[in-house]
Amino acid sequence: MGRGRRWLVVAAATLAVLVVAAAVGRYVWLPTYRPGIHSGERYGIDVSNHQGGIDWNAVRRDGIRFAYIKATEGGDFTDAYFAANWAGAAAAGVDRGAYHYFTLCTPGATQAANFLRALPPDGHGELAPAVDLELAGNCRQRPDRAMVDRELTTFLSLVEAQTHMPTVLYVGEDFAERYPATSLLHRPRWRLRFLRRPHGDWVAWQVDGLAHVNGIHGKVDLDVLRP
Repeated sequence: MGRGRRWLVVAAATLAVLVVAAAVGRYVWLPTYRPGIHSGERYGIDVSNHQGGIDWNAVRRDGIRFAYIKATEGGDFTDAYFAANWAGAAAAGVDRGAYHYFTLCTPGATQAANFLRALPPDGHGELAPAVDLELAGNCRQRPDRAMVDRELTTFLSLVEAQTHMPTVLYVGEDFAERYPATSLLHRPRWRLRFLRRPHGDWVAWQVDGLAHVNGIHGKVDLDVLRP
């Protein structure tokens, strides 16, 4: 076998090994991975209708101690599984927080009314409410920065006036690049950083979106909460 052909065989074999290793990592290791946590920190998840029905007792037994549960989106959408998830998590002893997906197509006051209307009579749960700020999956409108800052400020002011807690901000990279909203970032942050612990101040860390948790069919976002 010539040197060139031998090199191609070695390269092909190496590539095959890397592909297999990547597949094992993605489908075997990564779904079961949980990062080391510090004293007082807890593992949790964030869920929506995408997870379907959830066995919250099994979730609790799998070491999950809190959940952020999608409540609403925009001005008129309520997650179909919100009520069931809210009640199920409470019954299983999993601390709860509700979150709202903020759309750029609807006034902040309308969105706040939708979110607050969805919260059950027993209040906002054990965790501060959160708002999800992303461009992915958002409407097509891209208003200017001043308008977004104004509408988001209105939303946050109304929610915080009723819940008496600062709203936690989950800010996607795409949203942050287009709408820095620096005047709002003094609030608690829920940060996404794939597998690696984030730097700086944060109250929640989204570790990945590929976790396997007992009681949930398919993938779910894994989170860590600071005390």
